Amino acid sequence: MTVLTKRINKDSRALIQDDETKELLSRSLQYLKAGYPVHFTGPSGAGKTSLALALAKKRKRPVMLMHGNHELNNKDLIGDFTGYTSKKVVDQYIRSVYKKDESVTETWRDGRLLEAVKNGYTLVYDEFTRSKPTTNNIFLSILEEGVIPLYGSKLTEPFIKVHPDFAIIFTSNPAEYAGVYETQDALLDRLITINIDFKNAEQEAMIVSEKANLVIGEAKAITNLVSQLRDQCTKEMNGPSLRASLMIARLAIESDTPIDGKDSAFQRLCIDILAHSVSRGIEADNPKEKANKLIIDACKKMKVTEE
Repeated sequence: MTVLTKRINKDSRALIQDDETKELLSRSLQYLKAGYPVHFTGPSGAGKTSLALALAKKRKRPVMLMHGNHELNNKDLIGDFTGYTSKKVVDQYIRSVYKKDESVTETWRDGRLLEAVKNGYTLVYDEFTRSKPTTNNIFLSILEEGVIPLYGSKLTEPFIKVHPDFAIIFTSNPAEYAGVYETQDALLDRLITINIDFKNAEQEAMIVSEKANLVIGEAKAITNLVSQLRDQCTKEMNGPSLRASLMIARLAIESDTPIDGKDSAFQRLCIDILAHSVSRGIEADNPKEKANKLIIDACKKMKVTEE
């Protein structure tokens, strides 16, 4: 069996929009226009970041992307003095008089949040719960009072007013994920939180087909395989995501591996990509061995339809 591909001249990073996604984006855009920040939360690989970027693009304003992490602080958000600049002026307009003026000033650079707030950008704060709650407290003033405080910056102004076109889109993973902080209720109370889950089999197949340039029948075979293995995992661990389906499709094409569940090279590819996430999501004395068996069994049941 040979790998069949179709050539589509599209940006592989673009969000594939079905009717459900279009409706969600339309609702979310209305919330932003009304002045409310939107928060997409859900498991890793569900497409939250792509959704947030697609929503930001619809506002037709410059987009600032910021990633949450535990080291993020006010200097990153507001800005900091980055060094010194010196200016020297020598006046010899009159030959007998020599005058020299020299001054040294600190150089300020705006942080990403301050730049977005001042200029009315759309800020996508990706995985914001990976930042410490104390760091995220600054958003309370932005969302409630419409100002960004400049504490700790040595600037003369105590705050800067938020530009009327400024908007924020947050994304986050569930609280049980590693490296995630519990978000303060005061911030969550100001957000419109929308849960994003994995797509159904048909939707996932369409995304894989479009982004990997794969015929729909083979895309369905891959997404059904991954979906079956995901169902074997506990709810807390979620199991392999849509990203795994895309990796299988792209690597199969790149290595000229037939998308055939009985092919040993394809089985090996699936084990390499899926075994770790599946083993973490199942109950077994030897989870790695059981994961490998589940993957092989699922591969053997694969059916590629002609579509």
